[in-house]
Amino acid sequence: MTFRSLRPQSVHGRQAEARRNDMVVLEAARDVFTAQGAGAPISAVAERAGVGMGTLYRRYGSKTELLQRLCVLAMEQALAAADDALGAGDPWDGLAGYIRACVELRSGALAALAGQIETTAPMRSTARRSMARLEEIVARAHRAGRLRPDVTALDISWLIEQFSRRAPDQVDPDEERNVRSRLVAIALDGLRARAGEPLDGLRARAGEPLPGRPPSRSHYAGRWSSS
Repeated sequence: MTFRSLRPQSVHGRQAEARRNDMVVLEAARDVFTAQGAGAPISAVAERAGVGMGTLYRRYGSKTELLQRLCVLAMEQALAAADDALGAGDPWDGLAGYIRACVELRSGALAALAGQIETTAPMRSTARRSMARLEEIVARAHRAGRLRPDVTALDISWLIEQFSRRAPDQVDPDEERNVRSRLVAIALDGLRARAGEPLDGLRARAGEPLPGRPPSRSHYAGRWSSS
């Protein structure tokens, strides 16, 4: 699984090669930092990527800069998946496709870095756009009566984070993908509004209510405060 863009890139030659090499570094960095935290040595990233320290520092001036770039890229990938979701003819297919795409891309894997690095203006603005887009996807599924009414956009975000965690190196990647795809299917089935039940206004009955209260936006965003 690669840390790739969801959109094709119309570049060729040296520029394309440089972009591919950059993605190798970013993928290695994400694996290292999600497994070891922000305190992991930058040398571990270079070793995993198969590049020298000089090459890495020519691309990124510091470890913090690399981590901040990783976060923005993950959110940009989620935004691309959201565009596909909103373009889907069926609101449920759009939501389910968004969740599957984000899990495949492990877009929530960097949540483990929350509070360990300083957030930048691009990180905050991209996060706001990403959440607004997800809220639109969720509202669309609610209006269609396809998503249980007590599920929120933050529930979806937390769900994606749980499925984005990196498996230990010794785990068979094929079996890991198999298990993850099954569990995502189970989770999606739990998100559906009950088929065949009457609508109450724009809401479908959801069966047993979800426990507890909806996730707090302040708690979700507050994790990234490094103070």
